[in-house]
Amino acid sequence: MIRINLLDSVTDRSGGGVAAVEARVSSPKTKMLLVGLSVFGLLVLGMGLDFVTAAARLASAKTEQKAQQDIAKQMQAINKETAELENQTKNAQARIDAIKRLRSSQKGPVAVLSSINERLPRLPEFFLTSIEQKGEELTVMGNSPNEAAVTSFGRSLEFSNGLFTNVNIETQRKEMDLAAAERNADRPTPAAGEGKQEPKPETVTFTFRCKYTAPGQPQQQPAVAQGEGAKGADGGALVAKN
Repeated sequence: MIRINLLDSVTDRSGGGVAAVEARVSSPKTKMLLVGLSVFGLLVLGMGLDFVTAAARLASAKTEQKAQQDIAKQMQAINKETAELENQTKNAQARIDAIKRLRSSQKGPVAVLSSINERLPRLPEFFLTSIEQKGEELTVMGNSPNEAAVTSFGRSLEFSNGLFTNVNIETQRKEMDLAAAERNADRPTPAAGEGKQEPKPETVTFTFRCKYTAPGQPQQQPAVAQGEGAKGADGGALVAKN
């Protein structure tokens, strides 16, 4: 039988192994290798941490960029709506200015004709033949067989709260030859010596001269003019004739 002394072999191995390990650890090459491995490990760890941090920052930057893009789109839509509102406001203001200009222009021909029409006698035999305006001077001509209607028209112009001032009227009676001829056209011609010839009807031709003050302008107290007033500075004219 073979006998082996395990105690001696283990002791010898342990003593030799520990010494060998100590010898290797204390070797400069081994120290440099361990230091190198440690530095490399730390470097890899730092690079990993930096990569993770950079990736997180990149993701955050992309999220912020997307949010900024969304805000930019919203601002673009708001700017577009603002531009449309400004355009609508400008159009509305242009319409308002046009209406104001139109209303201010109504102090001319339209307002004059409207003011005269409001004061005309509602009689079928009352006619206007001419309306002429030069500056503030207004001349109205016409005729009517009813002299009272002419007087009433003159009073309505004179008492117009300063709209028509310095009212001056000229009237003249004239025979209505044409009207008489038309009235006697269907009647038989009377024989010689039979009755008297029917008198010809008369009409009153009138001419009103006054000063017109447009609404909104300083008005004067109505007064009867002593003579023809001065002509307006603009020299514009409005003429309406039958």
